[in-house]
Amino acid sequence: MRFHVGSDHGGVMLLDVLVAELAQWGLPVLSRSGPAVASERVDYPNIAVQVCQRVLQDRQGQAADVFGLLVCGTGQGMAMTANKIPGIRAGVVADVFSAQMVRAHNNANVLCLGERVTGVGLAKLLLRGFIDATFEGGRHLNRVELIGSLTRPVGEGS
Repeated sequence: MRFHVGSDHGGVMLLDVLVAELAQWGLPVLSRSGPAVASERVDYPNIAVQVCQRVLQDRQGQAADVFGLLVCGTGQGMAMTANKIPGIRAGVVADVFSAQMVRAHNNANVLCLGERVTGVGLAKLLLRGFIDATFEGGRHLNRVELIGSLTRPVGEGS
């Protein structure tokens, strides 16, 4: 599993910790978007779009092992932005079960976390839960396809 990651100013410190954790787990970070320090203000929608476009570009090249990790103050703004991008399925999670299920049932390709609402220890557990889960397919595949159909223009096939 490989990651494109990004944060706004409200998520820099947590993202630093999680990038170090990914390295410790032997999981490469392909790119990082956003400020290097919390004092450098940026607009989270721009960061979310950059990361999600990279995820989609790599996945078009058949790299199904590429995911995104986005961190802002709550994770909500990143997720709202990411989910506007066709092909992205992003989820904000606050417990390990949800981190697992967002992948297992919803086939999420982007994990969103909030630095101001998630402790470092929990954030590491959430990331690990997301990483360790796999999409179950089956009855969930139709639902994921229905979600995808909402971002396609009317008349365009799957």
